[in-house]
Amino acid sequence: MTKTITQKVVFKNTTAKTLYALYMDAKKHSAATGGPAKIFARVGAMYSVHGSYVTGKNLHLVKNKLIVQTWRAEDWSKDDVDSIFIIKLEPKGKDVVLQAIHANIPNKYVDSIKKGWHLYYWEPWKKYIAYKGG
Repeated sequence: MTKTITQKVVFKNTTAKTLYALYMDAKKHSAATGGPAKIFARVGAMYSVHGSYVTGKNLHLVKNKLIVQTWRAEDWSKDDVDSIFIIKLEPKGKDVVLQAIHANIPNKYVDSIKKGWHLYYWEPWKKYIAYKGG
């Protein structure tokens, strides 16, 4: 059995371009999350983040608006099918609303992944943006 996580996060005083780059630019991804990243903003490109703990493939990209990827953690069973991860970025005045949908997650990992998005991405991104200035 699998589940879907849906998260909505507001990032203050930033742009969709900044958030897109934090995820799709390997140097910025690594700097913002503190984990090594190999990622390229190209459809079909494979990626790995957090020292290859997570791997996948870019399925669909709309610059500064949408990211769709396969997503798989290294501790998942070989029988577990890759999950699908989607980030949608929506500007709202001086802020950006990030909507994340992470589908097809094996049940036993749902809680840790849900917390992990906040712990390893959304909160560090907010600190990075505050430090770097938007």
